[in-house]
Amino acid sequence: MKYLLLLIATILFAAPASAEDYEKGPNGGLMLDVAGIDAELLTSGNTVTINVFEAFKAKPVSTKGYVGAVLIAGGQNRETVTLASQGENSLKGEAKNPIPTGATITLTIKTAEGRSGQAKFKK
Repeated sequence: MKYLLLLIATILFAAPASAEDYEKGPNGGLMLDVAGIDAELLTSGNTVTINVFEAFKAKPVSTKGYVGAVLIAGGQNRETVTLASQGENSLKGEAKNPIPTGATITLTIKTAEGRSGQAKFKK
């Protein structure tokens, strides 16, 4: 019974980060803690870039072995974009359409060490 209560409590408290937790990243994007790293969101036109840093530090982390995707939701439109490693510490993907202002971008990421998590950004 104790284990069941512990499992339920863990699931309830494992909610994605909220807009109140945003920090400004080293490149000017929104940054949230997820899966033991800090993820910085940058968008430009159709491009989504996630820069990865050590948690609570501005030290870049290699994205080799990382897997990621974003769900872009704006109005009634939804699009899933797979992210690929780009450069030393970035994951990048191209949406079919420009990312609208006010869109919600949900990041799902898995690190090379196997830690996974989800964060929700409001553009």
